[in-house]
Amino acid sequence: MRDLMLQAAGIIAIGISLAHGVLGETKVFARATVEPPRLRLLLRLVWQAGTIAWIAGGVLLLATPAMASDAARHWIVVTSAVVFGCAAVANAIATRGPHLGWIGMSAVVALAVAAY
Repeated sequence: MRDLMLQAAGIIAIGISLAHGVLGETKVFARATVEPPRLRLLLRLVWQAGTIAWIAGGVLLLATPAMASDAARHWIVVTSAVVFGCAAVANAIATRGPHLGWIGMSAVVALAVAAY
């Protein structure tokens, strides 16, 4: 059961991350006017760096049950909980209410910690 919760956390993390990347490109940057153009590019790349990092965290959560190392499991869960927890808190503060982003990230934290 613990392994299934970790894998569920990984799937949710990847889903939330992909939504972050797609919605950023189609909704946020499609409307944003940022000058100079190099700054716009920088902001887009930084936005997508977070997307890639969260996808990597989700992949690690998915792979954790296959690892024979208790130390690896510990640090993957702890690191993921901190990263997704901080992102969830920031998202909740920024959106000031129910929002799929922080709710999904909180689910990742809850599942990962429960599976620990």
